[in-house]
Amino acid sequence: MNLKNNLVFIPGIILAFVLYSLSQGFNNIIGIELLGYSKSPISTAMISILLGIFFGNAFKVRDGFQKGLDFTRDYILKLGIICLGIQLKPFEFLEFGMIAIPLIVICIISVLIVIKILIKKLKIPTRMAYLISIGSTVCGTTAIMATAPVIKARKNEVSYAIANITLFGILSMLLYPYFANFYFDAEPLLVGLFLGTSIHETSQVAAAGLIYDQQFNSPETLNIATVTKLIRNTFLIIMIPLFAFLYNRGKTKEKSYSIVSIFPYFVLGFIGMIILRNIGDQFFVDNINDYWIETIDLIKFSSKVFLTMAMAAIGLSTNLKDIKDMGYKPFLVGFIAMLTVGIVCISTIEIYLKLFI
Repeated sequence: MNLKNNLVFIPGIILAFVLYSLSQGFNNIIGIELLGYSKSPISTAMISILLGIFFGNAFKVRDGFQKGLDFTRDYILKLGIICLGIQLKPFEFLEFGMIAIPLIVICIISVLIVIKILIKKLKIPTRMAYLISIGSTVCGTTAIMATAPVIKARKNEVSYAIANITLFGILSMLLYPYFANFYFDAEPLLVGLFLGTSIHETSQVAAAGLIYDQQFNSPETLNIATVTKLIRNTFLIIMIPLFAFLYNRGKTKEKSYSIVSIFPYFVLGFIGMIILRNIGDQFFVDNINDYWIETIDLIKFSSKVFLTMAMAAIGLSTNLKDIKDMGYKPFLVGFIAMLTVGIVCISTIEIYLKLFI
């Protein structure tokens, strides 16, 4: 019975892998064969999500694929992020974290203030504004789904908020790597902090970092963006109780929530992979072992495959019609929230540069 239940995931996983393979093929044809580069300047992850959006909206994805696509989007994505940890060292994780935390806090506070103003000006439902707010500042869809029960959000409000975050997250994922490279003069630390703080979803940050790495040959930027986003995800533990208090204050009934259920445990796997890399490096420090180097390369390659498959699954699950039907006010709130995070992030980084560099 368990085997039969697990088999339902296979078609969707295979479909995501096929789109990854197509994306890699298109990438090689366009970048190497047509443009003449030795290594394609086009991102496989970007092609993958665009192909997914095209096929997902041009053709109806059959129900038999959906469970596997959901599994790829949720679990294979997290496996890809865990594998990214093999590229980092513990002191780098701590160094990036000390810079990222103040940046994240400032962005969260700024967006909360702006959203509070927009609730009054645009007269949009408070619950939807809260969902868009936490989705923009913490970790996208996961934050929205975790917050919805504690503020008694309606199903259509949750759907609107998710569609909103998906749209602006994808836009920022595709545009920000190029903007950040230009604005921050290709400085890996600054670009990584910006991508990790300003883009909504963990998957979108991973994709933006991967796009940047593939376009500008900067794995360090991918590492910094990932670490920054994972730190940002842990703010769920603070933000959900805060939103529950703000929404339910003065009311007799409050929804319960569990910190255990909302903690992003794959962060521990990411840290575990960092520790594994450093134990291995120390063990083979005097005698570089080919098997260890090959293992590291395999894990790095697997990470990119898993993340690109997840991008394909996200693209296939993005319904453009749902986004179109939302109306303009939630879009306006989402757009302003995206701009606020981006502008505050840039301003804070500029202040950091003047004070400490």
